[in-house]
Amino acid sequence: MRFLKGHGTENDFVILPDFDGELEVTAALVAQICDRRAGIGADGVLRVVRAKLSHEASDQAGRAEWFMDYRNADGSMAEMCGNGVRVFARYLIEAGLAESAEFGIATRGGIRRVRMESSGDVSVDMGRPTVYGESVASLGGHEFVGLHVDMGNPHLACVIGEPVAQLDLTHQPGFDPGVFPTGVNIEFLNAVGERRALMRVFERGVGETRSCGTGAVATAVAAAALTGETTGTWAVEVLGGTLTVTLDEHTSYLAGPAAIIAEGDLRHLAE
Repeated sequence: MRFLKGHGTENDFVILPDFDGELEVTAALVAQICDRRAGIGADGVLRVVRAKLSHEASDQAGRAEWFMDYRNADGSMAEMCGNGVRVFARYLIEAGLAESAEFGIATRGGIRRVRMESSGDVSVDMGRPTVYGESVASLGGHEFVGLHVDMGNPHLACVIGEPVAQLDLTHQPGFDPGVFPTGVNIEFLNAVGERRALMRVFERGVGETRSCGTGAVATAVAAAALTGETTGTWAVEVLGGTLTVTLDEHTSYLAGPAAIIAEGDLRHLAE
């Protein structure tokens, strides 16, 4: 089984080319692949399949050739992944599977338009954030109140008083997503300057990751709400680097680096 590995601000993914939809990608296989000791190690898996051959994305085939079948590290399926879709786009470009520098990618959260920037970054139209107001989730025995933002997947963006660098998110027992039936990604953020925020994230199905693209947009939305803003450009600093989020009246954009760093063959896990 051929694979590649890539990352966007150190949010890392294993890419499985499966153009004709022939692979049986089970939750157990994904969990094995993402195991950082016995597998390749990653925050998730990106399966590359033609949209027209996927029952989940065939209705999007007229607008996008490729479907990003994204799985969390525990094998569960997710609707969207902002860093993942940028890494997915980088792969399509480098593999010669995209005919231009701007194109659509099918996801469970709908079509996402990506663009290769002259700077080398990859930007993606993330769609208009849906803001539902305040909600609560629990982590490590502590309740956190945040802004419920839907980016095609659910987020709780929590502005906290203590520095995010001091948080211990490594081994958190008792994760309770509260009212979120499919779980929730929790962002912890400090607004530290004009349109600048520091963020750490605890992702459902994974744990803490070095970055989260959809979470960066949710963070920008929450940081903007502190000052009554709804539009503008924010620098969101994550453990793995910096992402740029632009909010306008109609949609949101996420930009940052994305790289393919390795490729090879899965042998033991594929047997």
